[in-house]
Amino acid sequence: MRAARALLGIDQKTLAELAGVSLPTIQRMEASNGVVRGVVDSLTKVVDALSRAGVDLIGDNARSEGGGRGVRLKEPPQG
Repeated sequence: MRAARALLGIDQKTLAELAGVSLPTIQRMEASNGVVRGVVDSLTKVVDALSRAGVDLIGDNARSEGGGRGVRLKEPPQG
């Protein structure tokens, strides 16, 4: 989540507002070691907010040139 925020240039408070969750929720999620912990509804809101803001989350088995998990900015729409 920190890497995604860094790509977007936003702070925890802004992400919380975009996702419709509380600042302490974002802080707890980012303090998790390894797998992000949280209520599924809150996690879904954060993932959706990051996606709407233009970030792709790269899962363990997702196609990634560098391999592994991470984040990247989405490709701008063609047209």
